[in-house]
Amino acid sequence: MKTKIIIIFLSIATLVSCSTTRNLPEGETLYTGISEMSFVDEKENASTPIGEEAIAEITAALDCPPNASIAGSSKYRTLPFGLWWYNNFVNSKSKIGKWFFKTFATTPVLLSTVNPTLRAQVATNRLQNFGYFNGKVTEEVIYNKKNPKKAHVNYTITLGKPYTYDSIEYRYFSHRADSLIRSTRHECKLIKGEQFSVPNLTAERERLNNLLRNNGYYYYQTGYISYSADTINNPGHVSLRVEPRQGLPAYVRKPLYMGRTTLRITKSNTSQDYTGNNKPDTITFRNLTYIYYGNKPPVKAGAILRNVQLRPGKLYSQDNQALTLQQLSSMNIFSSLNFSFTPRGGNTASDTLDMSITAQLDKPYDFSFELNATSKSNSQIGPGSKITLARNNIFRGGETLKFSLLGSYEWQTDDEVRGRKSVINSWEIGGNVSLTFPRLFMPFIQRKYLRYPSSTSFSIYGNQLNRSGFFKMVHVGGEASYTIKPKRTTTHTITPFRLTYDMLQRTTAKFDSIISTNRSIANSFRDQFIPAMQYSVTYDNTSTTHRNKTWWENSVTSSGNLVSLGFCAFGKNWNDKDKNIFGNPYAQFLKFTTEIRNLFRINSRNHIATRFMAGVITSYGNSTTAPYTEQFYVGGANSLRAFTVRSLGPGSYHPADATRYSYLDETGTMKFEANIEYRTKLFRNLQGALLVDAGNIWLIDKDENRPGGEFNLKDFADQIALNTGFGIRYDLDFLVLRLDIGIALHYPYDTGKSGYYNIPSFNKGYAWHFAIGYPF
Repeated sequence: MKTKIIIIFLSIATLVSCSTTRNLPEGETLYTGISEMSFVDEKENASTPIGEEAIAEITAALDCPPNASIAGSSKYRTLPFGLWWYNNFVNSKSKIGKWFFKTFATTPVLLSTVNPTLRAQVATNRLQNFGYFNGKVTEEVIYNKKNPKKAHVNYTITLGKPYTYDSIEYRYFSHRADSLIRSTRHECKLIKGEQFSVPNLTAERERLNNLLRNNGYYYYQTGYISYSADTINNPGHVSLRVEPRQGLPAYVRKPLYMGRTTLRITKSNTSQDYTGNNKPDTITFRNLTYIYYGNKPPVKAGAILRNVQLRPGKLYSQDNQALTLQQLSSMNIFSSLNFSFTPRGGNTASDTLDMSITAQLDKPYDFSFELNATSKSNSQIGPGSKITLARNNIFRGGETLKFSLLGSYEWQTDDEVRGRKSVINSWEIGGNVSLTFPRLFMPFIQRKYLRYPSSTSFSIYGNQLNRSGFFKMVHVGGEASYTIKPKRTTTHTITPFRLTYDMLQRTTAKFDSIISTNRSIANSFRDQFIPAMQYSVTYDNTSTTHRNKTWWENSVTSSGNLVSLGFCAFGKNWNDKDKNIFGNPYAQFLKFTTEIRNLFRINSRNHIATRFMAGVITSYGNSTTAPYTEQFYVGGANSLRAFTVRSLGPGSYHPADATRYSYLDETGTMKFEANIEYRTKLFRNLQGALLVDAGNIWLIDKDENRPGGEFNLKDFADQIALNTGFGIRYDLDFLVLRLDIGIALHYPYDTGKSGYYNIPSFNKGYAWHFAIGYPF
């Protein structure tokens, strides 16, 4: 053992003592980063948003990370292990030496490759893009006194006073185009008196192009809009003129109207038929010419027309074209869609465009499989999985029939429970069948207001939960819901009807003794109906080009209120606790949850992901306690990753292993949870993550049998469970394999150990989780 330690120590010492410049190419210098980047007059000349954007652009142009950079920094470095391996093995002829070089060595970043002079010139040009026409960037290379083969760079940025617009004039546009521009001047990206900015010029050109193309000018392009600027007559200011490029053809300057639509559906890219019949059939439905192969159309013509937003006789609009593509794609029928537009009769003098859509059918079945496994330091271990099979276009109208099956199993693997192994065996199995229609069955909402895909869904589901030694429970139900998308980033989900039924199938004497002395637990487990309504609104910009992505969902659920109003109409009191439907009591509660997820992009290799979730549920009227299936819990692969599911809370309460409450699920009526991950790309498809999770659950009302479980603002900080950890993820493009290890830092209950770090021992404060997909 001592010999191995000595060998390892000598190997490290050899690497550390190795020069990082010994094997540089002849005449080259090792670049060691930027020691200083100073702005001469930043405070007075870069205090505007455009100035701040200019600073960011200049910094990006000059930044160049050296070897061993910390998180892509150009200034801060760690030990250059990769360079040591490079200099030791770059000339190695042995197989093991070549393996070390290929595996661990990093190529030196050379000063000639960085080229500070060129970077300074590029940065100077970028200054002019933001109105700093008198700005300048200079560089200074400083060689290491001890080793002249090393050098760092200093940059000095002199901004100068930025130029501003003193006039902006739109001219030479047609009367109709000019009217459109004038009517939307409040959306203009160029404002008199503001700082000159090339990015704003580009944004205004894009705005004008989109404006014209959304109002019939199909052939317009951004390059057809030009700028001319005068900076001489009034020094320090820009006189700007916006005008169409000279010599544009007449058909570019003319608005065009939509004509007929032709749809051709094939099974392959070569337009071969899929039934052995090479002769296509053609039908005409309203303004649609429908060409297909086979005995009958694979998709109903009406279902296609519902999603075509380019109507005959209406002006062409690129937004409506994009919306048509999105809605047809959302039907989950086609693997590819191609649009083409031709002037009527092939004559550019025509004011009518005919549209042709070529669609390739996708495979009718989708299959997905999710798997996760959890191991806790208390020897609880178990896997979970979910299998989903979907049949698309089942009724030839874009409908989707989906079957899901899920299950999980957890058992105790040590001898600490009654002296026997595998005593605490818990499992859950469930299924779901849903049918989704790509349209709304809402007569009071007109189709013209639904610019984005909306749907109606019906589902039935059920699951069975077994907690060995305590109970077996079944949860079945069904619901109807509507998904409405008025904007690209906003989705409303309305569930006007959801009826579920919870029933205890079997209990043990031990469980019966618990609920006989704890009224709140008994009420949460009683057989009951849950007639609920739900509304949720989701903001999601993850499919946009925003640098930072946000997903935010707020949801409110109401149960039993309409039923209670019905009982009140027939003479029952609102607060009566004995109201039943179908011979069983029903739950009455109000539940609110909010969850927000953010993904912040540092650079192409590094991201920070955050998640915040909070919820509360309160019971009244016909109920004193919220149903067990509606209560909150924490822990698991997507929550607090140092803890197993339902193993924390409420509050500072924690049942001792020797009590009759041990191994009973820990749930509550309030929840707070926060997660943060630093994600970085290691190499190829392998990613790493550093994580921190915090949270807990509480009770709104005090429960004498669970002391410390009620929410108390004074004890809030101490009752937040905290863990850190790390993970590795392998991205296969179509799925992500994830292994996370959570390490507990603070338990929200008394462990017998003082101080914030109250983990009795490291071996009892960690858990690992294997799962598919990111946690949030």
